[in-house]
Amino acid sequence: MKKTIRKLLLGNVAAIDKQPLNPIEKRIQNIQAIWNNDHQDDNGIEKIVRLFLSSSQLFFPGIYIKYLASKKGPEYVDLTVDLYVLLKVMLPLLVLVNQWQSTIFILYFMVYVMLETVLYIPTLIFASDLFSRPRSYKRSMLLLFFNYLEMVLAFAVLYSCNNYLNKPFTHWFDPIYFSTVTASTIGFGEYYPVAFLGKFLVSMQALLVLMYVVLFLNFFSTKIKSKGYFGSEGTE
Repeated sequence: MKKTIRKLLLGNVAAIDKQPLNPIEKRIQNIQAIWNNDHQDDNGIEKIVRLFLSSSQLFFPGIYIKYLASKKGPEYVDLTVDLYVLLKVMLPLLVLVNQWQSTIFILYFMVYVMLETVLYIPTLIFASDLFSRPRSYKRSMLLLFFNYLEMVLAFAVLYSCNNYLNKPFTHWFDPIYFSTVTASTIGFGEYYPVAFLGKFLVSMQALLVLMYVVLFLNFFSTKIKSKGYFGSEGTE
């Protein structure tokens, strides 16, 4: 049973190469590579943005969690990241269900880890050079979906913190509904922002959705090379 679970969660351990650098060392080397123009001859605002994105990961827990997992073995890094991402999805859901919006520490921590998600995806695309190529782009797409779900739920918590909309929410699922409708740009009209902060949150969520769906989803989808289910092209 233990062997089956290990195979399910860790996959083919023999196929995982041991990395010469741990995640923190790789990130620092990445920052140095951007500064020295080792892989890209950029300057000005582009270089400033890439340095900011790459450096920002050192201020969030994700990279240190990966570092601790890498000490146990490289095969545990992806599994630990998966668990961390799922926990970040569960946090805003727990806040909504248990009405923890008034607990300032939990609310600030949720915004803090959401900011990590917001900055992490553009870091992968614009500021990682050759140091963070994933083992599987399909896995990256799957995690991107959970990152998107985390943002929808986190914005739902922010909408529920005060009366920012035309009418109050009557159930814990109502802010999730409004956030989902906003993220999908449907806009049925039952709820709409009337306060300045509500309009600001809706605007920010719309921009993030546009950034994730149009730019990042398109980027990762072009990287996927499927082997397919059939032996040769043109056969069914």
